[in-house]
Amino acid sequence: MKENMSNPSREDVLDAFAVEATLNAETLADYCKNYPDLASDLKDLWQELSKPQTEYSGPLSDHDKELIKGAWNQYQKAMKPARVNPFASLTTSALREIASALGITRGILSAFRDHKVIESSVPQPFLARLATALHTKIDVLREYLSASPSGTVAVSYKADGKPQESEPVSFEQLLIEARIPEDQRAKLMSRE
Repeated sequence: MKENMSNPSREDVLDAFAVEATLNAETLADYCKNYPDLASDLKDLWQELSKPQTEYSGPLSDHDKELIKGAWNQYQKAMKPARVNPFASLTTSALREIASALGITRGILSAFRDHKVIESSVPQPFLARLATALHTKIDVLREYLSASPSGTVAVSYKADGKPQESEPVSFEQLLIEARIPEDQRAKLMSRE
């Protein structure tokens, strides 16, 4: 039995019990003595682990195959990685540097961060430069930009009324609203 666990969680105790080299009634008694509040869980786990393993030899039925396939699909959905936010770790100075390097304002960059730009309206070359500046892949950036915004709950306490979510706008409209000069806007909108 592992004696060095000081104030372990329920899962830690059950995990340690399950991997004991000798799993017998004496081991169970030791664990129940050291963790009396988990005695019932330990007994249940011991009974489960003590069950004889049955061998099944024979082909799986179509029903069994469908059950396995359904369980596997459910597992894969549950294990789908969380959407990556390429803006999450950026400092204010990093945002300023990226905006400057791309020839845009920090407000425009913030619009990308806040999902206020229609992803499909952004020219591929600009999107590629933005992904490079963010040290991410263009596919990751596209997935992030196409997701719905997370909301404005964090700033709602400062508002007199309920904050209104603004609809995403096209990249060109964003440049116009930011008063980017026409010649610079044409460069940013270039699809070459």
